[in-house]
Amino acid sequence: MALIVFAVLAAVALGAFLAARARARVRSGAAWHSGPVYHAVQALIWTLAPALLVLVLAAVFSDALWLQVMSAGLPEPIQALEPFRRQAFLSEVRLVGAGGLPMQIWTGELSGLLQSEAARSSRVQGLLDAAAAVAAVTLALLGGLIGVLQVRPGLRARNRVEAWIGGALFVCSAVAVLTTVGIVASLLFESLRFFQTVPVLEFLFGTQWSPQIAIRADQIGSSGAFGAVPLFVGTFLIMAIAMLVAAPIGLFSAIYLSEYASGASRAVIKPLLEILAGVPTVVYGFFAALTVGPALRGFFNGIGAQLLGGPLDSVGQYLLLVQNQMALVAGAVMGIMLIPFVSSLSDDIINAVPQSLRDGSYAMGATKSETVGRVLLPAALPGIAGALLLAVSRAIGETMIVTMAAGLAANLTLNPLDTVTTVTVQIVTLLTGDQEFNSPKTLAAFGLGLTLFVLTLCLNIVAQRIVQAYREQYD
Repeated sequence: MALIVFAVLAAVALGAFLAARARARVRSGAAWHSGPVYHAVQALIWTLAPALLVLVLAAVFSDALWLQVMSAGLPEPIQALEPFRRQAFLSEVRLVGAGGLPMQIWTGELSGLLQSEAARSSRVQGLLDAAAAVAAVTLALLGGLIGVLQVRPGLRARNRVEAWIGGALFVCSAVAVLTTVGIVASLLFESLRFFQTVPVLEFLFGTQWSPQIAIRADQIGSSGAFGAVPLFVGTFLIMAIAMLVAAPIGLFSAIYLSEYASGASRAVIKPLLEILAGVPTVVYGFFAALTVGPALRGFFNGIGAQLLGGPLDSVGQYLLLVQNQMALVAGAVMGIMLIPFVSSLSDDIINAVPQSLRDGSYAMGATKSETVGRVLLPAALPGIAGALLLAVSRAIGETMIVTMAAGLAANLTLNPLDTVTTVTVQIVTLLTGDQEFNSPKTLAAFGLGLTLFVLTLCLNIVAQRIVQAYREQYD
């Protein structure tokens, strides 16, 4: 049904576009304000805008209308059910009515009513879909006809089309802004509920993280520990290791590709580097857990055995106790993942530096390396700082690699060979499964999210100030 409706709308819109353009091309002696294309686009807008509005409204309110119609004619045995069971029954009615298989959880009279109500649900949904389709096609035909009939020499079609485009851009901007406001508002609201239970100072400066709340007060662990310092330390430790890998390799790769590589080498190396950006993070996680982790464990354990002066035994007397999961593994693999972000952006930024700066440096007798170090990099520093900031934000928000390569233990340590966890991993852990949004354990995820949001915002502000200072120097 949906494909047929969209195909009909596309055909009507195309017909209105061609008819309006043909009508506008038949020029009379009067001067035309706008070209034929603007008249055609205006007819296209008149055709599609009302129809799409109807389809959007139908998608938004279809469930509510279906529920109201179905609830009005429910048999007495269904109405006698508890609200929760009645809602579950209606959900399965809709599933079966849409062609799904019943879950066989209803017996007796309800089992027979399920099939009859499913048939009625299918009819109701069909009528709702048909009404929306007829309304959309009807409005499309009327709108296309109005758009074609409006074509005349004095019509300011160009101004109207530009107003529509401006309105569409404004709506997109408003959606982006409102989405941001909604995210911040939801974080603030849930975080305030969390901080009513857990003091802010305990959360920000506590060194114990164990968000386990028992159901009954007499159970062990009835009061959890919500000190988030181990999470922040683990987050920035892994981020620092990742940037130590990604920043020099990515920046040096960009310098080579921009200033030293030949055209043939650049055509091969740059796409190969950018392939890394398309690899899913779960693949990096498997690579870290199955390859990098065991390799580093064997390396460090072998060094420890040699330094302690004896072979490894079954008890592990000379073992350094280095496991597969450690901050070094997660940070190193994450740094490999971030190389294309730093490299590609830095390469584009260095290439954007005016050629006149290079020519002037060479004219003064500078070598290529001196030109890169004293002219190009200072001039491109604002953009390079933005590329590094993007990589930092990606490293702070990464979850899968940390889960598979660094573990879930909230350890307060700066040792890269220990298992650590990050803020994002704990947010996922706290919100996984069926959770009750009235306990501090679940609400702690929003407190972590708000804190991470504030820290990232502060980091962006500081980086922006640095970028502006250097940009003023080279403008």
